[in-house]
Amino acid sequence: MSDTVLQELNEGVLVLTLNRPPKKNAFNTEQWLACAEALDKARENDDVRVVVLTGAGNDFSSGQDLGELAAGRPEGESPYRVLERSLIAFDKPLIGAAKGIAVGGGATVLFFSDILYVGESLRMRLPFVSLGMAPEFASSFMLQQNIGAQKAAELLLTAEWINADKALETGIARAKFSDEELLAKALEKAGEIAQWPVNGLRETKKCFMVWRQAHIQATLEQEHEAMTKQAGSPENVEAIMAFIEKRKPDFSKLKK
Repeated sequence: MSDTVLQELNEGVLVLTLNRPPKKNAFNTEQWLACAEALDKARENDDVRVVVLTGAGNDFSSGQDLGELAAGRPEGESPYRVLERSLIAFDKPLIGAAKGIAVGGGATVLFFSDILYVGESLRMRLPFVSLGMAPEFASSFMLQQNIGAQKAAELLLTAEWINADKALETGIARAKFSDEELLAKALEKAGEIAQWPVNGLRETKKCFMVWRQAHIQATLEQEHEAMTKQAGSPENVEAIMAFIEKRKPDFSKLKK
């Protein structure tokens, strides 16, 4: 069991905690795969009726660990795609509890929450265009489903920062709480849900899922194609190097 994702099961509620707080819980290969494995096992375990997904320390997740990305990863399937599949297949109630930074993949995973609660310190961002990239985790569909096309387009195309109030206003989040009470409130709601039979919860979740699966698969095909096209492109490399060098990226001199 990887210590990058902590697990605690109590009375049908499994808490999964992203656990790389010195890196603001940024996803490295180990954490992508550990989170996917934990969700897969939770799906098969009838003792788990509800999952709460949160982050250790002051943040949910700053997304992909760009330091690992710049250093290069082994060839083969991107580990984030393993977690994509696990989230899409997860057929039990999933509650998100996010505070502090939630950026990139650290934001898009939350769109699979059946209920999302946020802390008052939330700073969410979908930075894909600013990195010369395209969205991931079927977020270009899931965000539209959750909040509507125009709001989703505004947030994805501007890459603006989203605070807790805006997350609540747009419908990304169900409720906002103080950082101190956030997890307790999420666990309280999870406990209300977990009192019911697991099969009833699972079948109800499947009813939510069935109509969107075809849309998700079509969206993923387009997102994966766009990701493959843009990964390592001049604008993507410039964005990553600017981040590492702590400077503003300059896209003006790149060839179109």
